[in-house]
Amino acid sequence: MKKNTLFTLLLCFVGINLFSQKNYHLNSPDGKIQLTLLIDKEKISYSLTHGSTIIMNASTLSMKLADGTLGLNPKVINASSSAVNREIQSPFYKKKSINENCNLLKITFKGNFSLQFRVYNSGVAYRFETNFKNPITVVNEEADFNFTTDDLTYAAFSNTKPTVPIDQQYFNSFENWYEVKPLSQTNMNRLILTPALQQAADGKKVVITEANLIDYPGMFLQKADGKNAFKAVFAPYPKKMTQGGHNNLQFLVNERENFIAKTNGTRAFPWRIMAISSIDKELADNDLVYLLADDCKVQDVSWIKPGKVTWDWWNDWNIAGVDFASGVNNATYKYYIDFASKYGVEYLILDEGWAVTGKADMMQVVPEIDLKELVSYGKQKNVGIVLWAGYAAVDKDMEGVCRHYSEMGIKGFKVDFMDRDDQIMVSFYNRLAEMAAKYKLLIDFHGAYKPTGLQRTFPNVLNYEGVAGLEQMKWMKVVDQMEYDVTIPFIRMLAGPMDYTQGAMRNAVKSNYIPVYTEPMSQGTRCHQLALYTVFESPFNMLCDAPSNYEKEADCTSFIAGIPTVWDKTVVLDGKVGEYIVVARQNKEKWYIGGITDWNARDLTIDFSFLEKGNYAIELFKDGVNADKTAADYKKEKTVLNSNKKLIVHLAPGGGFTAKISKQ
Repeated sequence: MKKNTLFTLLLCFVGINLFSQKNYHLNSPDGKIQLTLLIDKEKISYSLTHGSTIIMNASTLSMKLADGTLGLNPKVINASSSAVNREIQSPFYKKKSINENCNLLKITFKGNFSLQFRVYNSGVAYRFETNFKNPITVVNEEADFNFTTDDLTYAAFSNTKPTVPIDQQYFNSFENWYEVKPLSQTNMNRLILTPALQQAADGKKVVITEANLIDYPGMFLQKADGKNAFKAVFAPYPKKMTQGGHNNLQFLVNERENFIAKTNGTRAFPWRIMAISSIDKELADNDLVYLLADDCKVQDVSWIKPGKVTWDWWNDWNIAGVDFASGVNNATYKYYIDFASKYGVEYLILDEGWAVTGKADMMQVVPEIDLKELVSYGKQKNVGIVLWAGYAAVDKDMEGVCRHYSEMGIKGFKVDFMDRDDQIMVSFYNRLAEMAAKYKLLIDFHGAYKPTGLQRTFPNVLNYEGVAGLEQMKWMKVVDQMEYDVTIPFIRMLAGPMDYTQGAMRNAVKSNYIPVYTEPMSQGTRCHQLALYTVFESPFNMLCDAPSNYEKEADCTSFIAGIPTVWDKTVVLDGKVGEYIVVARQNKEKWYIGGITDWNARDLTIDFSFLEKGNYAIELFKDGVNADKTAADYKKEKTVLNSNKKLIVHLAPGGGFTAKISKQ
């Protein structure tokens, strides 16, 4: 290992011209990606190639402070290079450990700042680092992404209409479907959510996102004027805010400053990431965001328990066959607890309604709910209670709320309606993650921007929304959720886990789907829903439908309730953005496979060569012969296959398959 590391280090130095302030070259460990850093008298820029393909032309970067611009008229003081080759433990991730292998370049400039670049086999990242004694004001950060070709852009826009001015687009829920158009035709008057995907030359793809977002606003993208490029956009710092919004649970920004951040003068800024793939499936198994986050700051993680969650809101508290009126009351929640206990589901969420509406006060519980009784009842049944909470209600007295409910025995919070990613809001995420860890509470961020690695630093943060998940099926009339489902694994999921909230037992083919708020259904087949538990990364994973619906579907319910939510290994077997994906994941001695398709029927060939040699028992759920007409139709099979064999599975339109594999 020492010889290999030394060899990589030498290669890295050979790739850099340390005697010139004009050009610096840095290659990935496998040599496929090359970064060229260009420093002239006026500016700093970089370009990227992958193999023989020029991915990005010279793209400028700088940081404008209140008293000067870092990167303007740059003067190099020092350049150093090193190699990283280490194993990182990742206990609540899609794999038990990750090998971090990259080459690193650090350029120190006159003016108390430096730039660090890292080139991995799977992409490139860079960040600013400053060394000022006093706090600084960041007016703006320039981050350009200048592509060589006018190819397809996969853009999820801020949830606003095209006519809304840019300065009003910072308030949004960070969930939207993708518009796929050539870059030149992408609407330059709308902010694009990150991660965003750009197809580059030769069919290669680049996903742009960020990591280690701390005390700084999140990054949007905007189509640049007159060229095939994006520029980074950041929400300005809030100047005036008032409490309001959904049930008074939000702080609404009435006026913003002319800068984006006030922060410590000595610090490292967020990483700007370009994940690069030559084949689509590589994007669905990319670890850059996790690798570039700060190390875990929670000394004892033994209390952190990922798992499944039974949920009340999506199914509108609609249960049948009981002798009480269902709703926000203890009788209903005891029924949910009984269901969870029967199937080994670890948690129950009490969504909006348990606290008095409009008060933004988590200490005011409605009279129909006795939380202590529910906690006690859940404890007897091995089911933990998690509480939904609005952002403003939590932030009113963060430590008091965490202390109170931790002492009561509550296991965590699902925190909702942040709907911003300016510096103040980003700091809220970090403060809450740390405070919740202090009181041994889990966090699920809903109404949230995408993950940026906080789940590594504070692993009690199990999940994020930032995805247009199944809740949209309660009200969306015209949307292609099947195409979306086979797009997000390559884009949004690259950033981290997704609180998509799958598990519908009412399923509809394309022509039969209608939005029904109180008795919602999914688009696509039953097996599509089952497969999402393996395809999507989600350490805190919902069973969204009503317990009484699950009770009618014991085979499906038992199967999804038994699927783990964290993994020892992940292997993306096949996939194409917007068309289909097949993922295999291992937990201890068992493997699970899930595959889904868009509205096109297709036959997928599953190659089991990723398994150790031997015979395996397979429990398979696949679309039934009539699933193209009756979406809930499925077939369950049990068989034995050798690892050197292949299995052909037919997927209906909007279909899927899933399997549990055990070695004999």
